[in-house]
Amino acid sequence: MNQPQLVPATELAQSPRRFPGETPEYRQARNALLAEEIELRRQIERVAEQRRALPAGGLVPENYRFESIDGPVTLSQIFGEHDTLIVYNWMFGPRRERPCPMCTCLLSAWDGEMPDILQRVGFAVFARAPIERMEAFKQERGWRQLRLYSSGGNSFNRDYIGEDPAGDDVPGLNVFTRSGDQVRHFYGDEMGFETADPGQDPRGAPDLMPLWTILDLTPAGRGKDWYPKLSYDTAR
Repeated sequence: MNQPQLVPATELAQSPRRFPGETPEYRQARNALLAEEIELRRQIERVAEQRRALPAGGLVPENYRFESIDGPVTLSQIFGEHDTLIVYNWMFGPRRERPCPMCTCLLSAWDGEMPDILQRVGFAVFARAPIERMEAFKQERGWRQLRLYSSGGNSFNRDYIGEDPAGDDVPGLNVFTRSGDQVRHFYGDEMGFETADPGQDPRGAPDLMPLWTILDLTPAGRGKDWYPKLSYDTAR
């Protein structure tokens, strides 16, 4: 299929907008930045297209059994009515008194989006902690929509997250597809500490954290010494 000829980003980036008090130097720099933002959007689209075109992934070796607040459930059942399932591994293992603040921040954002996400795909949150502890924290945090499952009784985390059951938790996101009785792995995030550039936090691309996307729009950016917490002193 022939790709459409794109207008150069520098031509599209001649914004007609002007803000009160801006200087010619500001407008020149802002239009140059706009051209880079247009190129970034195009790159995101190219990467998404390449991801969608991945060959069929491996068959899931077993129909893993998880514990939900309503009782046992298998991986194929978690799909519900959809043929695609997104799974996030929450760093909340049995050795943790409290879950990972960074994971929790991300999941809090996704909780609000869940009614929309579930129109298109299935979505599940796995962790190795007992389901009762997971649900208790869900109530504490005020999550309403996330669907939680304990993976503490199976090998899913070892198989798809690369997690040692005797070691530290590992975050991870995987996508599975279902066709008839077959469940296949489609995609797993693979950008960890070893892929990070100097001075950068390891993160996927595109970044899944709405928090960082917002902070990246500001003069100070995301900073180098601040991370989310499970609670804050609201008196200040």
